[in-house]
Amino acid sequence: MKKFLDEFKAFISRGNVMDMAVGIIIGGAFTAIVNSLVNDIINPLLGLFGGMNFDKYHLQLAGDVTLNYGAFITAIINFLIMAFVIFILIKVLNKAAAMTKKKEEEKEEAPTTKKCPFCKSEIDIEATRCPHCTSIIEEEA
Repeated sequence: MKKFLDEFKAFISRGNVMDMAVGIIIGGAFTAIVNSLVNDIINPLLGLFGGMNFDKYHLQLAGDVTLNYGAFITAIINFLIMAFVIFILIKVLNKAAAMTKKKEEEKEEAPTTKKCPFCKSEIDIEATRCPHCTSIIEEEA
């Protein structure tokens, strides 16, 4: 049992769990924004074409029992909008990451070799004698 609890502590203390928790909290807040966008802006605009809001569409089955297919259509619209916004967000983040990576690649690395002034062979930057012609390489000031 102690080993199980130690493994659980190790799992909880990992950064992935905290990242996931933050993601879920932000996702919940984002869901509220998307729901408001759909319910308060998009559905009324779509209602102009259909004569009414999608949330109002229902089918009377028997007595007080109704099939609220308009709410289902609204949920589908919510999902599509949220998926589209997340797609755009990921696309922007990937593009920004690619630009950052490209800038890092463009930075010149410090040279690791130099040319021997006597035989013009490429030698290590820290060499004091050329391994090809055995000339003594004087330090450049």
